[in-house]
Amino acid sequence: MMTVQHTDERRPLAFIVTRRRKWRLKGKRTLAALLLLVLFLAPFLWMVIMSLRPSRDAFELTLFFTPTLEAWRQLIAGNFLQPFGNSLLVSVMSTVFSLLLGVPAAWVLTRWRFYARRYVALWILVTRMAPPIAFTIPFFLAFRWLGLQDTIIGLAIVYLTFNLAIVIWLMQTFFAAIPVSLEEAAWMDGCSLWGSFWRVSLPLVKPGLAATAILCFIFSWNDFFYALILTRTNAITAPVAIVNFLQYEGWEWSKIAASGTLVMLPVVAFTLLVRRYLVQGLTAGGLKD
Repeated sequence: MMTVQHTDERRPLAFIVTRRRKWRLKGKRTLAALLLLVLFLAPFLWMVIMSLRPSRDAFELTLFFTPTLEAWRQLIAGNFLQPFGNSLLVSVMSTVFSLLLGVPAAWVLTRWRFYARRYVALWILVTRMAPPIAFTIPFFLAFRWLGLQDTIIGLAIVYLTFNLAIVIWLMQTFFAAIPVSLEEAAWMDGCSLWGSFWRVSLPLVKPGLAATAILCFIFSWNDFFYALILTRTNAITAPVAIVNFLQYEGWEWSKIAASGTLVMLPVVAFTLLVRRYLVQGLTAGGLKD
């Protein structure tokens, strides 16, 4: 009887100690997460702060200053919005066309068994391994002959060539994780071959589509080399336009920071829109049954 009473008296104390340990562990994890968040966001926050400073005070270390929107007003009043729109248009076009062509191709390479199937997939990947400089002269000469130089369509075709390999190789992993029996069951119910692709397989790889679309959009949006070589005035993109602020008389750091912040916003917005599928897509291939 005394032993039972002694144990009952210890239970509240043990519960309190365990609860305190959990709260301490949770506090440490929260603090570590905040420190990592500040560490990763510090460059972006500093860029935003620089855009609100005058150019002469861009590298001041003090956090207390009088903010100004002069760099943003000059950026919007200038010609930067046209390159920004060109980047947005060409990135969306290349991403959409890459998905339209690459997703069915990945499904075919995953489901159909034909001769040299592995070699086809390997050669598709090889096209992504070559350095961009190797394709610059052929693209330049071909586009000049076809009249596609300094055009949005021409730049979207260039981005399509290297985004297509990414789409095919990434989506093959997601289609391979889907059991073939689901498509066979759809065939038994009267669904056609392509009908099973659109109604069964494609809805199951939405996380993969989101992750692949994000990568294609980022690669197209951040491209500088092809846009510098293949554009002049009409189809110039935002990364190339930022270089115009690096003048011989001096570098306009406030405008560079403001344009960098503006260029960063579409990628962040696109990522937030599909964040639910993005995390699933990036981790879907990490485990196998």
